[in-house]
Amino acid sequence: MSLRLFWHRRDLRLSDSVGLAAAYAQTPKVVGIFCFDPAILSAPNIAAVRVTYLVGCLQALRESYQRLGGSFLIFHGDPRQVLPQVASGLGAVAVHWHEDVEPYGRDRDRAVAAALKEKGIAVETAWDQLLHPPDTLQTKQGQPYTVYSPFWRNWSSLAKPAPVPTPSHLEPLTETEQATATALGAIPLPTAKDLGFHWSGELILAPGEAAAQAQLETFIDQHIQDYGEQRNYPAQPGTSLLSPALKFGVIGIRRVWAASQAAMAAARSEEAQTSIRTWQQELAWREFYQHALYWFPHLAERPHREGFATFPWLNNTEHFAAWCEGRTGYPIVDAAMRQLNETGWMHNRCRMIVASFLTKDLMINPQWGEQYFMQKLMDGDLAANNGGWQWSASSGMDPKPLRIFNPASQAQKFDPEAEYIRRWLPELQSLDTADLVTGNISPLERHRCGYPLPIVDHRQQQRQFKQLYQAHFRSPIAQG
Repeated sequence: MSLRLFWHRRDLRLSDSVGLAAAYAQTPKVVGIFCFDPAILSAPNIAAVRVTYLVGCLQALRESYQRLGGSFLIFHGDPRQVLPQVASGLGAVAVHWHEDVEPYGRDRDRAVAAALKEKGIAVETAWDQLLHPPDTLQTKQGQPYTVYSPFWRNWSSLAKPAPVPTPSHLEPLTETEQATATALGAIPLPTAKDLGFHWSGELILAPGEAAAQAQLETFIDQHIQDYGEQRNYPAQPGTSLLSPALKFGVIGIRRVWAASQAAMAAARSEEAQTSIRTWQQELAWREFYQHALYWFPHLAERPHREGFATFPWLNNTEHFAAWCEGRTGYPIVDAAMRQLNETGWMHNRCRMIVASFLTKDLMINPQWGEQYFMQKLMDGDLAANNGGWQWSASSGMDPKPLRIFNPASQAQKFDPEAEYIRRWLPELQSLDTADLVTGNISPLERHRCGYPLPIVDHRQQQRQFKQLYQAHFRSPIAQG
């Protein structure tokens, strides 16, 4: 019986897996393999909470393989050496994996493919993490989209693929083959601490495919019909919380889309349908940013709008530390940063608020904030995080060149009772709601609560940023 390897990366599940289903169609002896890559683990943008979630997902995946009778191998090393050695040593006829959009992943995959082919081992790849791969969605001129609205119109008009079948039974490695794998470096699944990462907090989403599926069902049953309104209120449970699962492919995007379509069919009001469509648009935003990174890999290193590469950011390190630690003196900003630091997650509305504050109030290079987010976020994803930061900094693919959020206006509108602020800034619980959402807290009250004075004045900083912007770009600022 022929043996095929399936190399897991952003697809830590057995159901609705395009590449795994393709391998299984050839043979029931599909062996899963995961390789801890030192280049990724030692990168400056790694997060302890993300590694903790990853390890939990790998444990659940290993158990899924065992339930089907199959084998799942763990390695630690450079995939460019590990994959060819293991495939050759086990006599695999082919190695399957899913395509990536990130520059490092694409370079790595090309090297792995070349090494395998030199050994006469077939390479079979497929797209899995996107409903529509990048080369299937372009403008009428055959160019990649750089604006979301026309991307959405095209993307939403296309038929979506259905979930693919799950293998029903897998053949395991023989004892001899298992011994060979061990000799080649197969290891027991390490803990996050074994890998040098320490996370003592709870996870907003339990690891594994079953937990992700349960979360999807809860969101569909309880929140999706109110998503359009509730998604903007950080104190409310209005979002799906599926971003970590989508980041690691613990749940298939086709299954997620099918669930949203089923909810749409069951919706009883136009408002509910609008809310569901709004969530589907967020799924499209996810794909838009992945397409952007695929076609414009330089986004990982520099802004899309070239003028921002030389923008005169102030880059005050003390201000940056205050922002990171949640002590800017702006309650909604500090609450959001404390949520991030304590939980490894931040509500999306708050991500926009704190990103605008860092770039437009503190005038700090958005790449500083982008990296800090990646060092903290459980759902940290290069494409989504980069796209979001460039959107907030006005340096990315955005037809509106300048957008500045007023922290007080945002708090008044989206945390009107200061529930979110009080949750994450307990030292301010006794203060009046109006003072919390406006930030108009007297110096005496701040001293009494041990809460800092504002490190900058929003109005002054807004004026200064606009002056810098106009002088640098020599152009008027778009209104709106």
